[in-house]
Amino acid sequence: MKKKETEENNGTDNRYMKQALAQAKKALALGEVPIGCVIVFRAGTTEARVIGRGYNRRNTDHSTLSHAEITAIRRASKALGDWRLEDCTLYVTLEPCQMCAGAIVQARVARVVIGAMNPKAGCAGSIYNLFDEPRFNHRVETVYGVMKEECAAVLKQFFTDLRIRRKMNRKPLQEEECEDV
Repeated sequence: MKKKETEENNGTDNRYMKQALAQAKKALALGEVPIGCVIVFRAGTTEARVIGRGYNRRNTDHSTLSHAEITAIRRASKALGDWRLEDCTLYVTLEPCQMCAGAIVQARVARVVIGAMNPKAGCAGSIYNLFDEPRFNHRVETVYGVMKEECAAVLKQFFTDLRIRRKMNRKPLQEEECEDV
């Protein structure tokens, strides 16, 4: 069910990825790694609507569980009154990690649209692909590269700024501190 990375994304995917980017910018405002997620419900003839939103809050909440996708899944499940998100599409600005990819499979999300890939921790195709694992009873249709430049740019700027802040906060050793070295 995997789809290849594409430069030609439909307008609907772009519209919802823009909303996921807006969530990522909320994380950025908190000084968090800017990752955002929205979940859209569409069943039968009903009009599509956002039922879950989330952004990264790991440092703010002091919790490894405060990933954008986990928050959005929790809110979407509450909105539907069901843990199954079978008629939903999840939009996320960065490829999910193993925890989030596992939660997406467990929630039975039908489709995931990913902005930027995560070569260091991604489990939707970079390091591993939990979405297309044949031993699981659910597979996830996946679309890659929707607004990838915009999604990657927010992340790159965050990490560039973080490196600059860390470098500026380093103090050179004082003479008395060097005596024991």
